[in-house]
This record gives sequence, C-alpha cells and structure tokens, in this order.
Amino acid sequence: QVQAVESGGGSVQPGGSLRLSCVVSGFTYSNFCMGWFRQAPGKERAGVAVITSDGVTSYADTVKGRFTLTLSKDTAEHTLYLDMTGLKVDDTGMYYCAGSRGDWQCHETVRGYGALPIWGQGTQVTVSS
Repeated sequence: QVQAVESGGGSVQPGGSLRLSCVVSGFTYSNFCMGWFRQAPGKERAGVAVITSDGVTSYADTVKGRFTLTLSKDTAEHTLYLDMTGLKVDDTGMYYCAGSRGDWQCHETVRGYGALPIWGQGTQVTVSS
C-alpha cells in the first residue's frame, strides 16, 4: 500500500518561494508517473508538474519557468520535491502528491487530460499580500 506524506506548504507573499516535499513509501514499480496536483478554492483539481520514471518532466503552462520538480529515489522510498519560485496569488491552493504505475499519458495530465490517483492528504499553499 502506497503511503505519502506531504510537507512544506505555508503562507507567502507574491514573489516568494516555497519547497514542497512528498515522501512516498510502499511504491515498488520501476515504471511510473508521479507528480503534484493542486486544487484552488472553487476550482477543480489540476496537474501542476509530473515526472516519469525516465526522468522526463512536464509542467502546466501557468507554472513553467517558475516551478521545478525533482525526484529522489532510494531502495525504500521516493521523495518528490516541488521548488516554487515567483509565487503568484493564483498559485494558492491545496497541493497533493499523486502517482501511478506506468507512464501512459502521464505528461498529458498537466494539460488537463486525465489525472493521477492522489496519495497524500495535501499541503496548503497560500500566496497573498
């Protein structure tokens, strides 16, 4: 059973930075898609950034150039990081760690096509002045 624990959320002013972390355990597949989704108030959950097991990343257009997704792996667990810079008010929302076995259409999820199973409870990011 996959378990994930997200951390790193908080409140920042526009232009600020945050680093989100998600520690994933119990996931043993070598071929996968993992990433971050977010849900803003009153909006549907949407893909922010994903990475496939070959190391290729994709980002939603709204965060390109500002967010960076990285993945650290060891024998027992994976850790997903989302470095967020130049934060905007529109980045406010609950951020969730997500993933699945296989990478079919993984990169399409940040373009609004499909979604990944959510693993964690989420971490809140609030950007306001």
